Amino acid sequence: MPRKPKRPCSFPGCPKLTDGRFCEEHGKQENRRYEKYDRDPAVRRRYGRAWKRIRDRYAARHPFCEECYKKGLLRPVEEVHHKLPLAEGGTHDEGNLVSLCQSCHARIHAERGDRWNKH
Repeated sequence: MPRKPKRPCSFPGCPKLTDGRFCEEHGKQENRRYEKYDRDPAVRRRYGRAWKRIRDRYAARHPFCEECYKKGLLRPVEEVHHKLPLAEGGTHDEGNLVSLCQSCHARIHAERGDRWNKH
């Protein structure tokens, strides 16, 4: 299957070709800039180092997407999702978590309207 041609990095003045928006070097810089200036500070507090440890531990115990597993498919976990979002009173408790692949995670958020109806 042919792939899309690489495109120039979106960082001003960078001539490197990449498959994504930024080359590897500038992608890291852009992520740091986003975390520092664009991400909501309340979200940053809720998803700190403790969350990363909880998420990794849960993903190790539940290595497959739980939604796909119900359908008889074995897809590796890519996201750990809160059934009840933290913003609505959810917690990092294991009973509130579910392992999902990226497509199931995106589908759940699209059905809820989380991504586009923020305000």
